[in-house]
Amino acid sequence: MAEGKKFQNMIETRNLKKKFDDFTAVDSLNLKIETGEFFGLLGPNGAGKTTTIGMLSTLLLPTAGEILIDGQQLTRSRPDLKRKISVITQEYSMRQDMNMDEIMEYQGRLYFMPRKQIRARTEELLEFCGLIDYRKRSVRKLSGGMKRKLMVCRALLTEPEILLLDEPTAGMDPLSRRQMWNLLRKLNGQNLTILLTTHYIEEAQSLCDRVALMDKGRLEEVNTPAEFIEKLGAYAVDEMNADGIQSHYFHDRAEAIQYLSGLQGKSSLRDTTLEDVFLERAGKHLTPS
Repeated sequence: MAEGKKFQNMIETRNLKKKFDDFTAVDSLNLKIETGEFFGLLGPNGAGKTTTIGMLSTLLLPTAGEILIDGQQLTRSRPDLKRKISVITQEYSMRQDMNMDEIMEYQGRLYFMPRKQIRARTEELLEFCGLIDYRKRSVRKLSGGMKRKLMVCRALLTEPEILLLDEPTAGMDPLSRRQMWNLLRKLNGQNLTILLTTHYIEEAQSLCDRVALMDKGRLEEVNTPAEFIEKLGAYAVDEMNADGIQSHYFHDRAEAIQYLSGLQGKSSLRDTTLEDVFLERAGKHLTPS
């Protein structure tokens, strides 16, 4: 976890399960996410990440198990707990003919916020996200990155304590993705609890205090990115052969260099990344090491 952060329990799932007919999308999920933590769900397609987000946002009802927010059970009949949570889905869900001010006002009215509060909060959030100069531009004329930032503003309008992000940078160009990372870091620095699902493994390594590896609906392991990497080996030697690139991992740099010196053909030494961990684990069906 990031240095200097002090955590208390915020989200807990107990034996959480979701079935769709005979298919089990999430199976006996037990997670504890702390207040102010930036937590990542990582896994291949079909791992159960989006279904988990759906249950935490109450868009989906669990088949079994329970979700606790600040130690209290989350249900659709608990608006006080639901108000603590905002979710940003993969899909754009904003009217194309509205401008930013109208999007924010419409969202505020859904939550019965006073108009004066909506306007003040809109001003603050658009400024914070670098969108204030584009507030009168309609959604259809916004870039993909601007649309994502506006979705963040909309999600933060009600001052939630938890932000659920399902593939928030999907389809973004590299510059827009980095801008979104910086925005999320700033939000997390204000003690906002963030749960992120992502296919960009660099994103999880860069942003998350801890990462949960999921596969086929089950939780395989929770650890910090650094500890995942350390367990595999901090140094990687990439060897080119007839089958492509084969990577070998070492805990000691001197051992890695010694191995590298004995190779014939093209090879290189580099630091291990979380992507290496994911690829190694995915190749072994993400079973715990």
